[in-house]
Amino acid sequence: MKQNEEEWVEYKNVMEDVVKRSGLDKNIFYDLRGNHDNFGVPVIGGSLDFYSKYSINGQLGRSGHVNSVTLTLQAGKRKYLFVGLDSTMSVGLRGPTNLFGHPTDQLLAEVDLELSQWDSQPLKPVSKISFGHFPLSFSASSQSGKTLKDIFLKHSLSAYVCGHLHSRFGKNLKRYHLSSHRFLSSQKFFQFNLNQNPSEGSKNCSFGAPPVQEFWEWEMGDWRKTRAMRILAIDRGHVSFADIDFKSGSKKTIILPTFPLDSRFMSTSSSHHEYECEHMLPSSYETVRALVFSVSPIVSVVAKIYDTRYENLDIVVDAPMTNLGDESSRGDLYAVPWNYKAFQDPSADRFWLQIEATDIMGRTTMTELRPFSVNGLHGKVSWTWKEFFVMGCQWEALYYPILWVSLYFLLLILLIPRAFLFFSRKQITYKNVLAAKGFISGVGLVLQELCNVPIAWFGFLGYLFYLILFPWFTGQVFTDGEDKGYMTYMGWAVKSSDNKSNHDYIGSPDVMVVVLPHLIFVVLPAILSSGALAAERVVHRGKFLSVSGKKKDDYSGLDQRSVRYDSRGNRRSKFHFGGHWIRLILLVLCLVICWKHFKNCRALMKAYEMNPLLHFPVYTLGIPLLLVYVIHKTKRN
Repeated sequence: MKQNEEEWVEYKNVMEDVVKRSGLDKNIFYDLRGNHDNFGVPVIGGSLDFYSKYSINGQLGRSGHVNSVTLTLQAGKRKYLFVGLDSTMSVGLRGPTNLFGHPTDQLLAEVDLELSQWDSQPLKPVSKISFGHFPLSFSASSQSGKTLKDIFLKHSLSAYVCGHLHSRFGKNLKRYHLSSHRFLSSQKFFQFNLNQNPSEGSKNCSFGAPPVQEFWEWEMGDWRKTRAMRILAIDRGHVSFADIDFKSGSKKTIILPTFPLDSRFMSTSSSHHEYECEHMLPSSYETVRALVFSVSPIVSVVAKIYDTRYENLDIVVDAPMTNLGDESSRGDLYAVPWNYKAFQDPSADRFWLQIEATDIMGRTTMTELRPFSVNGLHGKVSWTWKEFFVMGCQWEALYYPILWVSLYFLLLILLIPRAFLFFSRKQITYKNVLAAKGFISGVGLVLQELCNVPIAWFGFLGYLFYLILFPWFTGQVFTDGEDKGYMTYMGWAVKSSDNKSNHDYIGSPDVMVVVLPHLIFVVLPAILSSGALAAERVVHRGKFLSVSGKKKDDYSGLDQRSVRYDSRGNRRSKFHFGGHWIRLILLVLCLVICWKHFKNCRALMKAYEMNPLLHFPVYTLGIPLLLVYVIHKTKRN
């Protein structure tokens, strides 16, 4: 959660060894700053900014937040523009509340300028690739409300490559962005599908027609735990990639098909438009192509195409590929001619491609089957719920709606039952619940009975107003130094490095990782559990009275099988056993809530070097003390 110089020294030594072993020029390496590289760094360029000291970018003097490089290949006919950006916080908080990218208006203007540098030469096509640490779902907007997505759509990037999320959330951490001109669009908050289908309209094939505003976002996975590496290629304007898993060891041969493109993750609407209007470059469609990297000489490369029209893998192409000897590529580029028009189809996943390579040692390597569409249609891919959670949700836009819905809901479940009891003489009894056999009446009884424990009810209400009006805790936000900041639901308030000014509410919406789980998984269950304990006491008392009555001779009318005797010979009814189990379950639930809460508090204590009694006593002890009081108040006599 803060900087450790020893780790940075190790990183520097490792990267120097990588450069030496590769034999490549150190200038072509580019290492991006991420949020972990910024944990606890009060100012960029300061004594704690080890990234500027030990990274390759820092050693080469790349101090700006935006850097670009342009390559001109294929006899000057096409340009390739790469733009890297650093959108980490200008004031680096410790984790976990340093989770989002925070591009400023100045950074967005610089990115826009870099991506525009070749727009004055429209006759020479430019493939634009941008890369940064944060996915757009975890990137905030600037002070003026602009976003990186706005800039990328304006320039119709080929791809934005990012990291941050790691591979544990899934393998399909990819997203296709398409401009939407609707005023009220759900894309501001979430995108349900990995792909988006463009709205159907009349085909405009005139050369003056506005281009499709689109780009792909490809999260890369991580090397640290999953040993993932990506090779990206641009082949005559077609951008493709292959993700390599080194967890099982090094690879003798790596194959990257560069055309046709995978219709699930690489097809674009502009490709479809160009194909339909016959504006594409025919020479880029006339061959199937693949890059092959191998430690041993390759003796054969074969392209195989399968037709799944009849729900079987029927091979329709099985052709050897020829090494083109293209020196502009690091790998060997293989190609085989084909009749691409024969594979035009309204389905994006009818035809599937596989490349097979055999080296001189007799080892055979095959790519995974991948669907393709020569006419640029999108294959359908569904996110898992975890993939949607981290890639499909725009968390900056969702934070405050979720926060206020949660707070209003918590306040309403406290205030509405109280108002009902105040203005109405009727009360919900356990007999009403049994008669109605409804969930709503049961919840009503739970919330009503919490009102009948006034100290607990006022305690929860006061705790909610405390969370809204006062700081949650005070902690050490930088790696070193004695100055502390305080956190509210709006962010952190901290002093600047020169102690002359304050930074008010930085780290928003980053603080959502503390705020929302506390409200949803601690406060809400604590309120419901307390109400359930109070309701269980009332139900138990009502059942007891209904079975035993108030007179001793009421026992004579009971079936002897429904009566039990305690150690003193006193009679008691059988329902006690079931009642004890209900209360026991609720007590276990209260323990789980306290365990979850104290686990979170322990993580915060470690992250921000806090004492729970000095720096956040109300946050730490409020919920456990209220639960203990309710448990005591509802115990049976």
